[in-house]
Amino acid sequence: MTLATALSLGETALKLGLICSLTVLALFLSYSMLNVCDLSTDGCFTLGAAVGAAVAVSGHPFLSILAAMLAGICSGFVTGFLQTKMGVDSLLAGIIVNTGLYSINIAVMGGSSLINMNRTDTVFSMMKDVLEDTPLKGRTDIIVALIAVAAVVAFLVVFLKTRLGLAIRATGNNADMVKSSSINPVFTTIIGLCIANSFTALSGCLLSQSQKSVDINIGQGMVTIALASLLIGGTILGKGGIFVRAVGMVLGSFVFRLVYTVALRFNMPAFMLKLVSSVIVILAISGPYLKRQWPQLKRRMTHKKGGI
Repeated sequence: MTLATALSLGETALKLGLICSLTVLALFLSYSMLNVCDLSTDGCFTLGAAVGAAVAVSGHPFLSILAAMLAGICSGFVTGFLQTKMGVDSLLAGIIVNTGLYSINIAVMGGSSLINMNRTDTVFSMMKDVLEDTPLKGRTDIIVALIAVAAVVAFLVVFLKTRLGLAIRATGNNADMVKSSSINPVFTTIIGLCIANSFTALSGCLLSQSQKSVDINIGQGMVTIALASLLIGGTILGKGGIFVRAVGMVLGSFVFRLVYTVALRFNMPAFMLKLVSSVIVILAISGPYLKRQWPQLKRRMTHKKGGI
């Protein structure tokens, strides 16, 4: 592999890693902070992509970002409402919303399973014009994604230190204690899911505009990818403040995408990529456990050799 090829792979992984890290940050808020496993991620990601594409095609690239995030907020509200007001289990609520969003996404896309944006102005094409005569020419996708990630990380750092943010974190730790402290856990759960899903929808919107197209299956498997990146990020920078942990989520997304990109580079069949995702998740989950067990296993191996 030449240096140019390695740099190209790294750049591709960085671009996709930054865009998808927004979904990882969404899971960081809902799963790590709020302690809610939201399985509507796949459908919400596609919803953000579909709504963003539909609005961009109508001639409003910047408005498409706000529209996508608003759609994500609506998705999060429904998921939270089912959990808190309808008595539906959190896992089942996510599955129900994810299933329903498939039909909604098709409707948003005008009854089609594909939206082509080759002739559509996007935030990426507009940023390309801005950076045309600068040293950053040709790095448009990375710059836009980096701005979005920086804004979300800054928001999380500030928000999770506010009174509402602390209440959301406390709800994830102990909902009963929060209720006894005159804080409504229903409200904090719904708000947390709305914010998290807005990040997921933003991620989908940016990916669709970067790819210049939207397919109904664009979000398929995104929850697995985000979970793997979340666990990898937790292993890299799992300790520290909110900023350090959020940066760890971004790094985890980059590492996952880098492995994915290298696998594609070595001509791995497309149908094997799901298996690659599963293996990465297994390694990310079992890695810390195996690391703790290694000294004991090493002692056993040494003892057996000594017995021989």
